[in-house]
Amino acid sequence: MSTTSATETQLTPAALEQHLPEKASSGKRKIIWLVLGSFLILIVSLILAFHAFIAWTLARPIIAPLSSNPMKAVKLPYEDIRFPNSNGSSHLEGWYIPASSGEDASTASDKTVIFSHGYGGNREELWVPLYSLAKELNKRHYNVVMFDYGYVQPGSERIVTAGVQESKELLGAVQYARERGAREVYVWGFSMGAGTALQAALHSDDITGMILDSTFILNADTLYHNMKQYVDLPKFPSLNLVRLFFPLINGISLNQVPFSSVTNKKYDIPIFFIHGTDDTKAPYEIIEGVYDRQKENASSKLWIYPGGQHELIYRADPKEYIEQTMNFLQDIEISRNVKVAYE
Repeated sequence: MSTTSATETQLTPAALEQHLPEKASSGKRKIIWLVLGSFLILIVSLILAFHAFIAWTLARPIIAPLSSNPMKAVKLPYEDIRFPNSNGSSHLEGWYIPASSGEDASTASDKTVIFSHGYGGNREELWVPLYSLAKELNKRHYNVVMFDYGYVQPGSERIVTAGVQESKELLGAVQYARERGAREVYVWGFSMGAGTALQAALHSDDITGMILDSTFILNADTLYHNMKQYVDLPKFPSLNLVRLFFPLINGISLNQVPFSSVTNKKYDIPIFFIHGTDDTKAPYEIIEGVYDRQKENASSKLWIYPGGQHELIYRADPKEYIEQTMNFLQDIEISRNVKVAYE
């Protein structure tokens, strides 16, 4: 009988009222934790998605279409060309501008300059501007190759790889120039196109010399330096996340860029480094370090332009720019002729 009485006592309305607040409080806590957990998952997902988008975008910059051609822009006859990269896995498109005949009408030029355009640009790079440089070279009896890297071509599935694949494409242009009869092949690179030239020169002896303007070489620091130009993100964890997502999304790791090999290499060809002190995309101190390793080559030069901005040094001082670059090319030619005379 005592058992029945105890059971009845537990089920009284008063007893139930005592337990209801405790159960309600426990339910509220569960809901709060569920909401907080869901909110945290949402925030983390948005952060990850944002950095994945950055990694995707870096490899696929928006490229403006060609606006002109050498004939329309600077009255230079040209040919549309197509050639394979160094291993034949893809093809590139561009223009071949034969040297001005002038007084040498009886002979074709055996000197060719290849322009290596920068990230986000195409073979024109109007802000440099490449048409003006092509005209100067043409007057001095140089053939000129202007081409687009693979990721520029409309409908192309190729992406920016900071020189890993582009260096093979540049070497394809070098081989094309050689097949056209060039005995001297110079690469004139800008920004990432200059960094690509340094990578290409690690694997080829077919480049006679290089002019490198506003050289950009990708590593963790330069990547973060450029990310901050667009979005003010903390270095950690943003840099780590972008480097994590880049190979997952794009199929190639930024660690494949041979930064150490490029910056520590003593190149056996003349290189003219041009850089501005106000370059916010490629700090000039990196290039000073690269040049320090080239000092044994008396033909290599460094020109640090006070106040110069990324790829805008020609715009800042066209006369000095043309004088210095053309003198550099002329000095190489004189040195080569002297060497041949003594052999």
